[in-house]
Amino acid sequence: TTRLEQRMSAVEEEAAVREPLDLIRLALDEKVYVKLRGDREIRGRLHAYDQHLNMILGDVEEVITSVEIDDETYEEIIKTTKRAVPYLFIRGDSVTLVSPPLRS
Repeated sequence: TTRLEQRMSAVEEEAAVREPLDLIRLALDEKVYVKLRGDREIRGRLHAYDQHLNMILGDVEEVITSVEIDDETYEEIIKTTKRAVPYLFIRGDSVTLVSPPLRS
């Protein structure tokens, strides 16, 4: 095999997904969607993570959804609160879903 073929094979091997955290590794420095306990959703650029799914995200938009009951009509009122945060540390045990960016 040529040097170019060896290099291409190494790149393909590095991009391979063999275990779940490999998918997260491929999303480093990309925008990801993270769903957390407590009806919280986060979108941001993944800067770092570990085996516990603790993560550091940058350029974060957090959306918190809460349901309240109207005292008079007993109807559910769904409220969403958004906030922008430059950097955010997410503790892994609160993570329920991580969606990497779509690849074409």
